[in-house]
Amino acid sequence: MGEVQFEEDDVTEEPTPEALETPEAEEQPIQQRKNGLYPGVSDELAANMKSGWADTELYELEPIEQAPHTAARRAALSARFPGERLVIPAGKLRTRSNDTEFRFRAATEYTYLTGDQTEDGVLVLEPQAGGESHTATLYLLPRSNRENGEFWLDGQGELWVGRRNSLTEAERLLGVPVKDVRTVAEELKAATGPVRIVRGHDAGLEGALTDKVTGERDEELRVFLSEQRLIKDEFEVGQLQAAVDSTVRGFEDVVKVLDKAEATSERYIEGTFFLRARVEGNDVGYGSICAAGPHATTLHWVRNDGQVRPGELLLLDAGVETTTLYTADVTRTLPINGTFSPLQRKIYDAVYEAQEAGIAAVKPGAKYRDFHDAAQRVLATRLVEWGLVQGPVERVLELGLQRRWTLHGTGHMLGMDVHDCAVARTETYVDGTLEPGMCLTVEPGLYFQADDLTVPEEYRGIGVRIEDDILVTEDGNRNLSAALPRRADDVEAWMARLTG
Repeated sequence: MGEVQFEEDDVTEEPTPEALETPEAEEQPIQQRKNGLYPGVSDELAANMKSGWADTELYELEPIEQAPHTAARRAALSARFPGERLVIPAGKLRTRSNDTEFRFRAATEYTYLTGDQTEDGVLVLEPQAGGESHTATLYLLPRSNRENGEFWLDGQGELWVGRRNSLTEAERLLGVPVKDVRTVAEELKAATGPVRIVRGHDAGLEGALTDKVTGERDEELRVFLSEQRLIKDEFEVGQLQAAVDSTVRGFEDVVKVLDKAEATSERYIEGTFFLRARVEGNDVGYGSICAAGPHATTLHWVRNDGQVRPGELLLLDAGVETTTLYTADVTRTLPINGTFSPLQRKIYDAVYEAQEAGIAAVKPGAKYRDFHDAAQRVLATRLVEWGLVQGPVERVLELGLQRRWTLHGTGHMLGMDVHDCAVARTETYVDGTLEPGMCLTVEPGLYFQADDLTVPEEYRGIGVRIEDDILVTEDGNRNLSAALPRRADDVEAWMARLTG
């Protein structure tokens, strides 16, 4: 990371943004405004840095593609809470260590309603007269101030972290009136009437509103926004398909370098997929699970530091997140040497059969739980047939005995979060009914732990999961990730083709 070089006694720490924003600060020489923290910055240098810069304002800007969709989402939110002021923050940078931060990822609710992804942003919906509708205002940081030196002396100035849009540019792109975010706390404190805020993203703003908001009312806002995302609009479906398409290419990348992973570790697989995610998207949508051999029996194995050995299986659970923050979530279990052993194939085929039953149960009007029940029934049947659990199957399902080896639910909603709509009410989600536009994963698995003495030794250390992203359509469903082979024969042929 590049650093501005000062003499050893020149700098002790960076100024706070607040120190740069006060009216009094504008009247003082820059080194005095820094309270002596930058004694090496002369008046002449400060004056020099104020001028000689070209105009970089962007004038020919068109609204972003999702602008009509975000407007419709705000309108639906407004209709649910008439007469109330709604506050949705983007969130703040978080410290990773000392003076470095984690890469920023805007709050899902904020980006869903605005299309913006910049830190410190705040969307405020203010009720119009009569309370029937709202006026949206977006509060953002303006461009770095060149007059007071913030653009080159502050750690978040443009010469350190890059240019940000001007307020005018942001307004053109997002289709929402934009104001300086540094005024939002005072404006909200002075406002009258009921207020709700999405909590957990901006502690300072929450503190400023502490006498205006309540946890129960704020939770109702968060729950509604979670349930609003259950049904995806046209833009969202397109983004999910794009995420899946990039993910498919990422899986192909991995298969092509399995020999290099054998020579190193699971981290080669993780790094290979990550390259695709960063080149074609924003990031991975979650920590990639690159689980080889017995690590495949650990559901969220993200250490990815184990050996990759021929003759064992690789369980790869990974997804590309698009630049608009929609993520895929796909799993394939692959024979590292390209060919399943007879036992691996037997277990794999059982999981494939269960997934086929689960996908078939995804359709409009079906209960959300139906696809899980269908997949679990297949797996329970196979476990009874193999003599691993005592039947009949109905008894196994009633007592949940198959869960020793199936472990988890068979899927979840998918969208901007890998486990999307997570705070929706039970009655609208897991006890709800599938509708066109919903997108969910179907991902049954069987996991035989390396130390499980209740199964034959040859089963131990084998884990298999197959996961696809399924869109509910008007007449059934569409497998967004169908381009990745699933049948054992097809998987082997696909791997041979890529490595041949």
